[in-house]
Amino acid sequence: MIRNTREGVMKMKNLHFIVFPLTVIGALNWGLIGLFNYNLVSSLLGSLPGLEKLVYILVGVSAAVLVATHKNDCKVCGKM
Repeated sequence: MIRNTREGVMKMKNLHFIVFPLTVIGALNWGLIGLFNYNLVSSLLGSLPGLEKLVYILVGVSAAVLVATHKNDCKVCGKM
């Protein structure tokens, strides 16, 4: 497995550094939609529909990566 090497650990940290903020952005956006019917991503990028769609795709992929790697990254879940 790639995670056992120093290089593998660095790659996973870098990946986490990218996907975690994107997932948080997506979660906060859904919270704003649910509470205030306000889509921040659409407000910021509405004039650029291609870029807006790319943000949604990246948020979805980021969530999938976090789900797939969570047990290995989480100090609590890794002990289970």
